[in-house]
Amino acid sequence: MDQNPHCTLITPDAPVTVETHGGRAKCLQRLVRLDLRVPRTVALSFDTVRSIADGRMPDLDPILAEFTPGALLCVRPSSEDPDWGGPGAVLNIGMNTDRVSDFAKTLGQEAAQELALRFVQAYAIHVARLDPDWFEELGTLGPEGAVGGLRAVLRAYKEETDELFPEEPKVQLASVLRSMARAWEGPTARLLRQAKGAPADAGLGLVVQEMVPGLGQGECGSGVLQLVNATTGQPQVSGRYLSQSQGREALGEGAEAVFLARDPRGPSLEDVAPDAFAALKDYAALMREKLREEMQVEFVLHDGEVHILDGVRAPRSDRAALRIAVRLAEEGIIPRQEAVMRVEPRKLTSLLHRQVAPNAPREVLGSGIAASPGAASGRIVFTSAEAQASAARREPCILVRRETAPEDIRGMHAAAAVLTERGGMTSHAAVIGRGLGLPCVVGASDMRVSTRDGTLRTADGRVLKAGDLVTLDGTTGQVLAGSPPMIEAAMDDAYQTLMAWADEERDIAIRANADTPADAQTARNFQAEGIGLCRTEHMFFEQGRLVLMREMIFAETAQDRATVLERLLPLQRDDFVQLFQIMQGQPVCIRLFDPPLHEFLPTNRTGQRELAEALDLPLSDVTRRVDEMAEYNPMLGLRGVRLGVTVPEIYDMQARAIFEATVEASRKGAPVVPEVMLPLVSAKRELELVKARIDAVAASVRAEKGQDFDYRLGVMVETPRACLRANEIAPMTAFLSFGTNDLTQMTYGLSRDDAGRFMSDYVQKGVFPEDPFHVLDPDGVGELLRIGAARGREAQPEVTLSVCGEHGGNPESIAFCRHAGFDYVSCSPFRVPVARLSAAQLAISDKLSGNHYVIL
Repeated sequence: MDQNPHCTLITPDAPVTVETHGGRAKCLQRLVRLDLRVPRTVALSFDTVRSIADGRMPDLDPILAEFTPGALLCVRPSSEDPDWGGPGAVLNIGMNTDRVSDFAKTLGQEAAQELALRFVQAYAIHVARLDPDWFEELGTLGPEGAVGGLRAVLRAYKEETDELFPEEPKVQLASVLRSMARAWEGPTARLLRQAKGAPADAGLGLVVQEMVPGLGQGECGSGVLQLVNATTGQPQVSGRYLSQSQGREALGEGAEAVFLARDPRGPSLEDVAPDAFAALKDYAALMREKLREEMQVEFVLHDGEVHILDGVRAPRSDRAALRIAVRLAEEGIIPRQEAVMRVEPRKLTSLLHRQVAPNAPREVLGSGIAASPGAASGRIVFTSAEAQASAARREPCILVRRETAPEDIRGMHAAAAVLTERGGMTSHAAVIGRGLGLPCVVGASDMRVSTRDGTLRTADGRVLKAGDLVTLDGTTGQVLAGSPPMIEAAMDDAYQTLMAWADEERDIAIRANADTPADAQTARNFQAEGIGLCRTEHMFFEQGRLVLMREMIFAETAQDRATVLERLLPLQRDDFVQLFQIMQGQPVCIRLFDPPLHEFLPTNRTGQRELAEALDLPLSDVTRRVDEMAEYNPMLGLRGVRLGVTVPEIYDMQARAIFEATVEASRKGAPVVPEVMLPLVSAKRELELVKARIDAVAASVRAEKGQDFDYRLGVMVETPRACLRANEIAPMTAFLSFGTNDLTQMTYGLSRDDAGRFMSDYVQKGVFPEDPFHVLDPDGVGELLRIGAARGREAQPEVTLSVCGEHGGNPESIAFCRHAGFDYVSCSPFRVPVARLSAAQLAISDKLSGNHYVIL
């Protein structure tokens, strides 16, 4: 064959590329260059396959002329990325009456008839599109063996198509090529590959390869071999081998395949064909070194001789992928930078949390938004009190709520996982779940939660009650029946090595959002470079503190409030001492009290009656106070810095707790420079009023303790006005930390708790390219960030810029922050590794200046 760029015989110097002929064709060329025994192969380009799908068949005579006369052929797909899939391979093309007679002389009549039977079945099902169940059943070997089975399927083929089965190899090959080309262009195949990230116009190549029978005299068969364990990534010869077989039959369900290496559990290829086994190991090692990847070798033995049909990237779990990348780099096969680039950041979550085993059966009860990764099994509970009781009995439970509120914090701590009917990626349950490393599914709108009846109703009408056993998969967003097998988290030496390499490359700091000492310790364990957001209000929901908070809310005068807050002061101070000691001198950014005060008050009659008893007040006083504090839109009401202006005693107490903790922690360890952050600032005057009081508290503590200390005051930029007026705010601050959760809400006019109900429709219909609460909107919210950063830096060149919303752990958002000149991002502790790796990959990509490695 002349070197036609569209139908090309694969030789060492043939014009074959991944972009024109697909990954399989290019890999086969590489195997040919390694001088491996690869059967003769012709590659058809993407353009040729598109032409075939459109009805323009190339001249097949030159293609057939490349192969041994009378040889059987197989056709396999060759897409640009193997993960995009493709139509199944078709084997034994060219089988007809003459070939059956020829094979009968060497293989025996039964084996020859079985070869023909397999081909006719495959052709009928995949090319003629006839009923697969019927043709597979017809081909089942009965008393007459393969002869009777072949006769039955040929008769059925004629009945269904009104024509004889084609005998001419050229006709068979043309039909197979046409069928595979059109299958690739079909709507179902297109949707499936687009779901895996393929472009809509992704091309398909086809490879036509001369077959080695795998059947006959001597040791014959087929199998696959790789040098690595697909689950762990550890070195291990693994795979299967099946005597007297073709293609990937050894991997078929029920196949009586044997082991490869010697194994006490049964016979092995090493036992029956030691020379072939040794050669296969050598070939796989050569491919690993030269192709710079762990490969799975597809092979055929014919009379003891090894033939390599294909080499594909060895299948692997997420944890195996990481270990493989590290081992390849440690052995000098790939550079460290490439090892960092080969691990998909989001795949790290499967290493940090328990997961449902990949092959475990799944009985799906419902689904929602995968808000916090990991999986947990437990019995359903509907209240925080039930969750705490379950934890006291050491019985894992799943907390099911319509939506969570701050008073559910203790129940969330006690639960193994959380499911909510409402909410989105930045809803209360999602944010807290990620902070705790707790599997969480929110916005499960196809399920109905009734806390009054204590039931969870699924879309198909099933009713689950308290005590029923379910599993929550926060990685996929699925709610499963029962308790499927799990695999444990694994942050082993390979993980630590890869993350150390990543830290050497990245150029933006990564902090963690941590509200409690336990969160801070998790942040340290994940090597966060400080705390970028400590939400102090979460410290007040423990039962003893909650009573004091409510007593403070009911105080009639400023003096009465200050008196109650004095009792909270030592508790808050101890919290901060623990945070500072855990972080060992790293920066800790503490956001002063943010939520509206009514969130600390009970909403139901029973809770209000208990509060009245605790405070020794008439129930009418309690209900009246609750009604007075109610707001129509509390997230835009009396909260954040507005509390600091109107109820200044709260911020005074918190500032004193921070500064006294600073003095105490500095005496015991590394010097502490706390960062005090004011939430929801939108006007310069708000900052002036609160800053004056905080400075006064600092001076008072210095005088009382006889010790000097420094602190940094900053603003959490959460309103569009704060972005636009950053030039007025920045001169009075050391840092501007952009809270993108609330900023996205206010920019879009969307409630993050309610948007989940319709967000999927908006994304599907192209209104938004992504959920803006999940991926930072670079155009709208991003423009406000750029404006705020530019105006803030113009007025105060030394101001530190950061993002502390949940977007901080998102790879796309980190890319935006790097290019916008931000100093650090802060995210939930369990997202810190993802952020570290993402930042490193972005830095490496910039250094390579277009010479990008492929993320595998």
